[in-house]
Amino acid sequence: MKEKLTSAMNGVGSLVVLLALLAYSCYAIVAAIIAAKQGEGGALAILLWCGVLVAGLVALGGLFVVQPNHGIVLQLFGRYVGTVRDEGLRFANPFYSKKSISLRVRNFETNKLKVNDQDGNPVEIGAVVVWKVVDTAQAAFQVDDYENYVHVQSEAAMRNLATAYPYDSHEEQVMSLRGHTAAVAEHLKKEIHERLEVAGVDILEARISHLAYAPEIAAAMLQRQQAGAIIAARQKIVEGAVGMVEMALEMLARNNVVTLDEERKAAMVSNLLVVLCGERATQPVVNTGTIYH
Repeated sequence: MKEKLTSAMNGVGSLVVLLALLAYSCYAIVAAIIAAKQGEGGALAILLWCGVLVAGLVALGGLFVVQPNHGIVLQLFGRYVGTVRDEGLRFANPFYSKKSISLRVRNFETNKLKVNDQDGNPVEIGAVVVWKVVDTAQAAFQVDDYENYVHVQSEAAMRNLATAYPYDSHEEQVMSLRGHTAAVAEHLKKEIHERLEVAGVDILEARISHLAYAPEIAAAMLQRQQAGAIIAARQKIVEGAVGMVEMALEMLARNNVVTLDEERKAAMVSNLLVVLCGERATQPVVNTGTIYH
């Protein structure tokens, strides 16, 4: 079921007319009663104006107020009539049932959920979801309670997201929850939107607000994370050192600075790698002899 916009009469003019009708009905009833007491009849007039008074009171039930950024869903005996979005005092059939639905932007923060990531590690994750209703008919009739539906489906989507990625990864081509926040947030937004589209809800933004290892493995995973970071850093250092050694040998050979045989090259490579890959500053050693016997 899709939203169908409808219009309603200006409520201010309707209110003035109804108040005037009620006032005149009261006056006419009083006049008819006085006439009846004076023996001039008027019983039929009393019944007529009492009916008009009751009809006017019932008609007052047709007045309703539309707040800014709200929609009023109108139903007639269970049948969807339409949605009024024109703000202000409005008047419609008094037998219409009227349900107000906010169209304003809303947000909420999910509970911190404990789930397993792609590697099976328990993690705690939470998110902030920004949403609004774009179709009042779907929000009113497609789901039982659209606000609760938004909360439950958002948490379900977040659980599914956490199982699709590892918590962390040192490989650039492997997406992780911690290392690719923008891509993960876009994936979360898309998945929540797909789940909530049936309820006429649009997701404006969805971002992870809390991400951590579960307390029972936090210390162990921190050590593992530190070890992985050290290994990754060492790999980068070795790759850079090998490149620098290769560049140094090429420049020495190209500029004819010194001619090195294979044994001298091996010694130079060993020394440069020690200097470039060592954690501490190296101490210079002046060689006054030769490596040959």
